[in-house]
Amino acid sequence: MKNIVDAHTHLGDFPLFNVGLNAESMIKIMNEYGIEKAVVFSLPNELTLKAVKKYPERLIGFIWINPHQGEKALEQIDQAVLEWGFKGIKMHPLLDAYLPDQDIVYPVMERARKYRIPVLFHCGHPPWSLPWHFSSLADRFPDVTIILGHMGHGHIVYINGAIDVAKKHDNIYLETSGMPMHSKIKEAVEVLGADRVLYGSDMPFSHPAYEILKVKVSGISEEDLRLVLRENTLRMLRL
Repeated sequence: MKNIVDAHTHLGDFPLFNVGLNAESMIKIMNEYGIEKAVVFSLPNELTLKAVKKYPERLIGFIWINPHQGEKALEQIDQAVLEWGFKGIKMHPLLDAYLPDQDIVYPVMERARKYRIPVLFHCGHPPWSLPWHFSSLADRFPDVTIILGHMGHGHIVYINGAIDVAKKHDNIYLETSGMPMHSKIKEAVEVLGADRVLYGSDMPFSHPAYEILKVKVSGISEEDLRLVLRENTLRMLRL
């Protein structure tokens, strides 16, 4: 399948992981693996802006927000949406040290509600980003789309937890990158419906060569493949 849409990528250098990726290299990988568009976020956010300006038909910007920054974070969202044309928010509870259901997150979610944009959270590492903390957040903001990046990541208890939490909340979507079990993608599709599962690669920490294949060998139908690999992300972002 071509014309794939990738819901989770990064730009920049990450020496801790011995990886890095610039916009030109990302576009080259996208071309090689049939990826039409990709959601991208970076620190600093200006790196994302520069890439989106250079490749406006290929890259979709999300603003990376740290809620500890308070009013400054809200101003960043306003600028990203109103001036830069970004389509969503990225949050990383693990790196920025907060729980998804802490009060400091609520103003960010209010902004997401105001602009009708999704919020993608890193999910799957204790103590900050375990699936169960997203339950009360989803209850408080039922009209905001919450994406659990990595759908629990590499621990089977957290993967099962992500599916269970999403089952109880229609506004929670699961994104597939970094989660090693292809069978759990099929399970998520069967439990939630194919329209709430999103393909992502997590470039450059992972690679489309096997992240796409993981979805394709999961055993879901051709129609569900089309939804997961492309249509769901486009619909969610109103593109």
